[in-house]
Order: sequence, then C-alpha cells, then structure tokens
Amino acid sequence: MLHNIENTGRGFDPLRQMRSAQSDMSRLLDNLRLVAAPEFPLMNIWAGTDGAVITAEIPGVLPEDIDIAVHQNTVTLRGSRAAEPLAQDAVIHRQERATGAFARNLVLPFRVDGDRATAKFRHGVLRLDLPRPDADRPHKITVSRS
Repeated sequence: MLHNIENTGRGFDPLRQMRSAQSDMSRLLDNLRLVAAPEFPLMNIWAGTDGAVITAEIPGVLPEDIDIAVHQNTVTLRGSRAAEPLAQDAVIHRQERATGAFARNLVLPFRVDGDRATAKFRHGVLRLDLPRPDADRPHKITVSRS
C-alpha cells in the first residue's frame, strides 16, 4: 500500500518536488555572489624607467583616513570606509559597496624613493607618484672609440 508523502490529498509528484526545491535554492542563493568580488580599492599601476604611478578609487574615504607606507619595493595602502547611517527600520535590499577597513600591498619591480614619493587625492581618486632612487635608475653607457 502506497502512502502519500504530502498531506495535500494528491499523489507524489517528483517534478513538482524538484521545481519547489529549485525555487527554494534560487531564493537562498539570490543574494550570494557567485564570482569573487574585486579587491578594494580598485587600482591602476603604470611603471617606467623613472618610477611608477598608482591610482586608486576610494570614494567615501577622507584623505586623513588613508595610511600609505613605502618600504623598499612594497607599497601598502590602508584605510577605512564607514558604512552609511541607516534608519533603525531600514531593510537593505542590496549592498555592493564594501565598508570597513581595507589594506592593499603592492610589490613593484624596483625600489621606491620614499622621500620623494607624493600622494594626491581628488574626487575620490588617490594618485601616488613613486620615483625610483637615482642610483637604481638605468644608466646609459656610451661606447667610445679607442
């Protein structure tokens, strides 16, 4: 004798059960990111014989909340972006912008002259100019006729 698995008065329908399970899984996974989020902040790096330029997009961060350190060929960028204040009864429907502390370490193919490095911040974009030490720059050697 077969017994109904559901109390709906209908017989067992495996396709309906699978559709229901698929719907439940879709609801659960709807807000999960299935691809890795990019690191924050997003950066561009250009390097040449004189040094490197790094730009970083960090909107919502105050310049005084950014900490930049240079040691030999490594540049470390640290800071924090505060979450926007919400009303107590607010319900978040989507949150894609990262908040909280962040840190990025960048290793360049040459040492940086930290004493001559500069940082500028404008419209949410940080620009670092990182010159090479004069002693580390490529030197051209001319060949003389003897």
